[in-house]
Amino acid sequence: MAYVLRFINICKKQRPPTQFLTNEELENSLIVLIKLSQIESFNEYNILLQNKRLPAKNQLLKFNPFLDNNKVMRVGGRLDNSLFSYEKKHPILLQSTHHLTKILFKYMHVKLLHAGPRLLLTSIRETYWAIGGLNLAKRTYRNCHLCCRFKGKVVNPIMGNLPQRRVTASGYPFETVGIDYAGPITSASRQGRGCKLVKVYIIVFVCFATKAMHIELVGDLTSNNFLSALRRFMSRRGKPKHIYSDNGTSFVGASNEIGRFIKNCNNSLPGDLAPEGIDFHFLPPHAPHFGGLWEAGVKSVKFHLKRILGNCNLTYEELNTVLVQIEAVLNSRPLTPLSADPSDLLPLTPGHFLIGRPLTALPTDCYEQHVTGTLSRYQHLEQLRQHFWRRWSKEYISELQLRTKWRSDLNPLQEGVLVILKEDNLPPLKWRLGRVVAVHPGADGVSRVADVRTATGVVRRAFGKICPLPQDDI
Repeated sequence: MAYVLRFINICKKQRPPTQFLTNEELENSLIVLIKLSQIESFNEYNILLQNKRLPAKNQLLKFNPFLDNNKVMRVGGRLDNSLFSYEKKHPILLQSTHHLTKILFKYMHVKLLHAGPRLLLTSIRETYWAIGGLNLAKRTYRNCHLCCRFKGKVVNPIMGNLPQRRVTASGYPFETVGIDYAGPITSASRQGRGCKLVKVYIIVFVCFATKAMHIELVGDLTSNNFLSALRRFMSRRGKPKHIYSDNGTSFVGASNEIGRFIKNCNNSLPGDLAPEGIDFHFLPPHAPHFGGLWEAGVKSVKFHLKRILGNCNLTYEELNTVLVQIEAVLNSRPLTPLSADPSDLLPLTPGHFLIGRPLTALPTDCYEQHVTGTLSRYQHLEQLRQHFWRRWSKEYISELQLRTKWRSDLNPLQEGVLVILKEDNLPPLKWRLGRVVAVHPGADGVSRVADVRTATGVVRRAFGKICPLPQDDI
């Protein structure tokens, strides 16, 4: 605008004082832009220009607006007797929906080193008074690409429905299990002085239906040790039909060694377990919240383990004993809320489902409606076990109905959206930039996984690791 005004002056045979723009020329161009903005934004400008009074119910009456010597509309206010500057006492009136106001807020946001909404609005009000300025300041901060990178706000689709295997009464516990690693933790090679500290790892098995837990201790991250721990689990708990596990580096609290181990076993483990009649399933990469059931189990194990161990280092046998005791405590936790009525039954726990069934037991008839006195000891135990499953379907399943978070799906990702991929081990400015090329809806029609094209190729990520960038500048 300053160059336009200089061109007009040159056409009027007025030579510019210098080759570069002066401060006076820049101020004059800003006044012209402000006047144009006020003419387009306020019908009251023409009323004031004609020296008329505003209508009685006009929204600008509270500002007591007036036109200064440059025909710029300013706030009258009540600060005439103060010692502040003229711009502070009578700021220029602007409308927040006008484009000039938007680019002014964006300019000040960058000038103030990407200040937050409150600081941005406070600084602007030293000279300008934008109607609806707080909302514009928030929107300017929210749509800044650099600020979006540092906030790292990901997309959270509506919480999905529970898998069928979590809400179906199976014949026995651990028919479908989720597995997660925890560690490493240090263990002493022997008691007494001169002992060496070695790394050991914990494998947590969680039953889908009953939340029963089984904990195994392994010495290192090899497929042989994992298969040995799995065989120990099957020998004591029975053979599962389906095993679910995280994929790659998505293990919570795991080291890079665990990530490399699971990544290398993605092809070998399903092949090793296929002859056993077990189906091995991996979750999408970098999506630990997809396995929230066993992630919560690992958190519970760590909760007790930290309080028991403290700073001491136990031997392998002592640590295994502690983990078995933690397993017993976790399998005694109630699955349903406790009742204040003393006549109510004991709360249902995972331990109720871990008794009364041999590992090689065959399917039995239903004894729920039989009289207890007419049953044999074995049939009586089967009746108790079936009673627990009936209580499970009536009491526990109803507690799974509500969505505790992610209750709505307001901003789903669409194809073509510009995004950044959140990486836990990198600073925000190092996160990869990409564009969504495909989304994959689930069984309920809600998309939670997308394919993103980056500079190094197309990768698949869950929405929990995707941060969409603003689509417009303001």
